[in-house]
Amino acid sequence: MNAHMKLLAQRAVQVLSQPEPHVPSPCVSVCVMDPQSQVCAGCWRSLEEIGAWSRMPDEAKRLVWQRIQQRLSGIRGAT
Repeated sequence: MNAHMKLLAQRAVQVLSQPEPHVPSPCVSVCVMDPQSQVCAGCWRSLEEIGAWSRMPDEAKRLVWQRIQQRLSGIRGAT
């Protein structure tokens, strides 16, 4: 797992552990879709998740953060 992925994983833990009313976007302005995984190389969200983000309630945004954690854990487990 590279340094960027480690930082994103740490940010996911931080976001999910705090009951803030505003859930921050995982976007880091590295907008490149991986053709194999079909997720952004920067934020690890799918195109559907990225497109819907601004209309999602905070609860749904937290679920996206949970999916990001799961995706990163899958990569960590494969290495």
